[in-house]
Amino acid sequence: MEIEGKIILDLPEEGGTSRNGNPWRKKSWVLETFGQYPRKVKFDLFGDRINQVHLEAGKSYKVSVDAESREFNGRWYTDLRAYAAQEMGASQMPQSAPAQPFGAAPAQPAAPADPFASTAAPAADPFASNDTDDLPF
Repeated sequence: MEIEGKIILDLPEEGGTSRNGNPWRKKSWVLETFGQYPRKVKFDLFGDRINQVHLEAGKSYKVSVDAESREFNGRWYTDLRAYAAQEMGASQMPQSAPAQPFGAAPAQPAAPADPFASTAAPAADPFASNDTDDLPF
């Protein structure tokens, strides 16, 4: 799975020793996706991949991740583990349309005025009583 966005947070590296006595390291980042409704996504790099993949806050990347969920004490947890990242240039970044308020109709270009057109009859009243309405309320 690939996620595109801008790194907005570089979290500190964590590490420790497993139950088997093996050392482990984990580094996490938060990426904000592009688009009209951006999402924040946290992903991790483990072990030697931390040294192989170089990410910087404020830059845009295409990150390849594996998603995995696991159960612990009746609750489910999901991890996104990155295995590759590619920096995106300005030409690769999506061009988003200007944001519109929720529920707003898309802007329509204004039709050119025709000075020779006759005036149209007024539209029917949408709130007038209609006895053929089959709605129960």
